Amino acid sequence: MNGGAVLSIPFRTLFYREIHRFFIVINQTLLAPVISAVLYLFIFGFSLGDRFGNFHGFSYLHFLIPGLVMMGLVNNSFQNPSSSLMISKFEGNIVDILMAPIGHVEIVLGYVLGGMFRGLLVGVCILLVSCFFALPPFSHPLYLITVALLSSGLFALLGVVAGIWAEKFDDLAMFPTFIITPLTYLGGVFYSISILPPFWRKVSLLNPLLYMINALRFGFLGVSDVNPTWSLVSLALMDAGLFALCLRMLKTGYKLRR
Repeated sequence: MNGGAVLSIPFRTLFYREIHRFFIVINQTLLAPVISAVLYLFIFGFSLGDRFGNFHGFSYLHFLIPGLVMMGLVNNSFQNPSSSLMISKFEGNIVDILMAPIGHVEIVLGYVLGGMFRGLLVGVCILLVSCFFALPPFSHPLYLITVALLSSGLFALLGVVAGIWAEKFDDLAMFPTFIITPLTYLGGVFYSISILPPFWRKVSLLNPLLYMINALRFGFLGVSDVNPTWSLVSLALMDAGLFALCLRMLKTGYKLRR
């Protein structure tokens, strides 16, 4: 692959289509997650926050914002490519993409970058709205941007895998219902694992979302329940592994060429 291939007309067309898809239903794809985050901020942060006390020296509102940003980012990064691939398979036009003069790397990047764009846009909108409640200090901005890019990329790649693997919409719904949402809620969005009993604290360390949420919190507040360097390395390794898996599924035509 070279730079010219990535900027080819088929790649740009696919990328534009992935962006255009969610902009035409912006009430569902952008406004809905932002309104949900505002409700969380108002109920748990603004109204009940004083009862929870401080976490790592910050108010509960400051502690809550990074988790809500990450929750919106990962959900929307996943939904864009997974739903796009599922609809293409359902309508039968996935063949048009597979037959087009476009490489496998370009196909993966087209879907992934579209998902990342949506996830990052939702995350930024949630952050902007959150600033009306409390302004986070942005302790490590470069680290923060790196974590946001790697996290959105990871769940966009997972969305590609799910979209290829799923045979019906019920299969696809399993990912957000039984995997992403429980892991997000139990990954420290609303609490620090330091308040958990020792056994459940160790169990929580098996949750990959815990490292992502705490990595983003470290970028905002400079505090984390886990090692921020290890979180970044783990994210990069998982991104690389899922990218290789997506390429493998496309090259072999897994659940696509039948």
